[in-house]
Amino acid sequence: MHAILLAFPLPLFLGALLSDLAYNASFHVQWTNFASWLIAGGLLVGAFAVLWALVDLIRARAPARKRAGLYFAVLLAMWVLGFLNALVHAKDAFAIMPEAIPLSAIAALLALVAAWLGYSRLQPRETT
Repeated sequence: MHAILLAFPLPLFLGALLSDLAYNASFHVQWTNFASWLIAGGLLVGAFAVLWALVDLIRARAPARKRAGLYFAVLLAMWVLGFLNALVHAKDAFAIMPEAIPLSAIAALLALVAAWLGYSRLQPRETT
């Protein structure tokens, strides 16, 4: 279930970044609406992934606690930055532009790092 939750924030935050870039190039207000909805979706699913990572951090044994802590910290930073990005996107479309692109880019990068950390620790299991 955690792998499914982790699959959503990266494409949603990346889509928000691409929508911000499209708005910057065309100034069509609808692109900011797309970005706002994509950020909201990334925050919704990302919140469940953060909660799951917190449970994993609490349950982790000593050798795996450091990696679980890093994973939780990256996911939490992604969510907080995404929330700040949502607040920026709540403004008027013409007022979001100086800070929307960097916030979207950093949130997408943190989502990529979180996905990489999360999927690299999953171990395939054989079923018989």
